[in-house]
Amino acid sequence: MNQLIQTIFLGIGATAVTDMWGIVRKQLFDIPPPNYGLVGRWIAHMPHGRFRHIAIAAASPMRGEHIIGWAAHYLIGIAFAALLVGIWGRAWMEHPTLGPALAVGIGTVAAPFLLMQPGMGAGIAASRTPNPNAARLQSLIMHAVFGLGLYATGWATHLVYPT
Repeated sequence: MNQLIQTIFLGIGATAVTDMWGIVRKQLFDIPPPNYGLVGRWIAHMPHGRFRHIAIAAASPMRGEHIIGWAAHYLIGIAFAALLVGIWGRAWMEHPTLGPALAVGIGTVAAPFLLMQPGMGAGIAASRTPNPNAARLQSLIMHAVFGLGLYATGWATHLVYPT
């Protein structure tokens, strides 16, 4: 299978695993899943020169924000998968291992901590939220699950399309 297509599948699969975890988390712990519509709102304000908000939920709604948010969620997952493949290369794709997948998954928590949360008004690493440590822990768990999703999807892809 073409490495680009395999990387796209890897990102989509790992992102889908995080979405499944969001559903399980809601059922088991009553923790709501992330609202990707608000991510879409944040992104949709960017072409208008607005990159930072006091509180994204209070910002004016934007047309298509839910679609934009969900598309961004999956495109970001694909980009993070490309990061894994870019660092560990074809060898990882041929024989996926847990360490690199978890390293990328957990390492990518820097994106929400340093970019998305501050831009959406939650502060660096959710410092402006009502319970920053709980928000940080949930972000860390979600990104670790993404890393597990990279590993699982890497193996599934390898089993279906052996190299």
